[in-house]
Amino acid sequence: MAPMLDRRATLQQLARAGAALALARLAAPVLARPEAPRFTDDPFTLGVASGMPRPDGVVLWTRLAPQPLETGGGMPPVAVKLQWELADDEHFGQVRQRGEVWTGPERAHAVHVDVKGLPPGRVYHYRFHCGGATSPVGRTRTAPPDDAEVGLLRLALASCQHYEQGHFVAHREIARQDLDVVLFVGDYLYETSNPDFRLRRHGPRPTTLAGFRRHHAQYKLDPDLRAAHAAHPWILTWDDHEVENDYAADRGPLHRDPQAFLALRAAAYQAYFEHLPLAPWMAPQGPDMRIHHRYTWGRLAELWTLDGRQFRSPHACPSAERPVGGRISGACAELMDPQRTMLGFEQEAWLQRGLAHSLRHWKLLGQGSQISPWSVATPLGRRLFTDAWDGYPAARERLLAGIAEARIGNVIALGGDVHRHVAADLRVIPNESRSPVVASEFVTTSITTRGLPGYAQGLVRSSNPDLKHARSDERGYVLLSLDAQHARAEFRATRFPVAAEARLHTQAVYAVESGRAGVQAEHPEGPSPAPAIEP
Repeated sequence: MAPMLDRRATLQQLARAGAALALARLAAPVLARPEAPRFTDDPFTLGVASGMPRPDGVVLWTRLAPQPLETGGGMPPVAVKLQWELADDEHFGQVRQRGEVWTGPERAHAVHVDVKGLPPGRVYHYRFHCGGATSPVGRTRTAPPDDAEVGLLRLALASCQHYEQGHFVAHREIARQDLDVVLFVGDYLYETSNPDFRLRRHGPRPTTLAGFRRHHAQYKLDPDLRAAHAAHPWILTWDDHEVENDYAADRGPLHRDPQAFLALRAAAYQAYFEHLPLAPWMAPQGPDMRIHHRYTWGRLAELWTLDGRQFRSPHACPSAERPVGGRISGACAELMDPQRTMLGFEQEAWLQRGLAHSLRHWKLLGQGSQISPWSVATPLGRRLFTDAWDGYPAARERLLAGIAEARIGNVIALGGDVHRHVAADLRVIPNESRSPVVASEFVTTSITTRGLPGYAQGLVRSSNPDLKHARSDERGYVLLSLDAQHARAEFRATRFPVAAEARLHTQAVYAVESGRAGVQAEHPEGPSPAPAIEP
């Protein structure tokens, strides 16, 4: 007798098939002969970008969009050929590689060139040509050889850039920094709007592929974001706002029907891929897209980017008013269910295998949120946010217990999402002094998005002794430097809302000593400075 089909799995497959079919109809190429257009307006308005650096290559990106906020970006619905060049010097006197690539309306005239066969550990410059127009020049680099003894890795950790709630001044500074890579861990854009905190507008909530494409284009028109992309290779993962706030797998608070939500997710993932420097093999298949990946930086560091949205279990402790999505809640029976997962069991196993077999000095986990606890003690017991890692305690315990049991040293979690700078110790049993510290954590505040009010942040900090530093009143990013002895996090910050003329300062500096789990204050926080204005 044939086994009984799992009803939920069957419904998910049907929903995915429906979403893929709907997206295919939206993105289907228009049958027209290829053209070699001559542009009257600059087709490279969205700039250039590079990403996913490897020892032998890197991904190059651009999108043709002479009218970026119009449907189709102002491009005719035909296939177009671009030329690309990658050189050792910014004047292109020594061209290392060049080639041609076709693109069309089915991918919003975006291109993703996976350059291979490059010497490792070098800086390169690149540009694109099309229809008599030439793009801005981008700067990128390859990773060092896998077996190289690397002295230093410098990266910028960033997340949460709400276009409406401030200016991307942090990206202006990131573009000017001497970095190896930018690690962006989620909320690259926001689908939501709040008139109480609006400094500029980014358009209505996107619900279609055309809407998500326009939203991404609006963000890319920011000159500071374009500059940061052109200056350094980026490594990315996502959180929730790229699709819908607080979504979990095939459910969203505004789209509780799986088929409707997966159609939205398919459109959002497609636009996300089209606008970022991701390898061609990562192109989504309907509502499914692999974003988790592994990177190395010589023998110094290994980085795993994680996906905390696509495979997670539904939120625990739902209410009648909010059956889907995160909410503030006390404990409930399902909270500690060992079958609940944040990453999905396949991704959990992939990560644990990678950590256990890694020969690199530092092991970095790039993921979308804060792993350390931030629930609040109240007279009625602890209250937690069910969308956070606090809402998936069994999954957190598995992750940290796996690190402890395998005696894996020098693990640092790098996160975002919570709109505060955090330096924290990670224990198998959170906030329990008898449970040893097994890893360390640095979380970046948001580029622009508002954080918790002061009184709420004070409760979070006083309720969680594992948080050695936590401030939600300022915006910015983390400048992280790693060598064989230390991992050093400099919390760069400025006041909210971020004005166009704002300048950043160092809020605090925390470090992790090699061979010793846990964070140590190198330069503790001082009083909040007055806003600084560039002359």
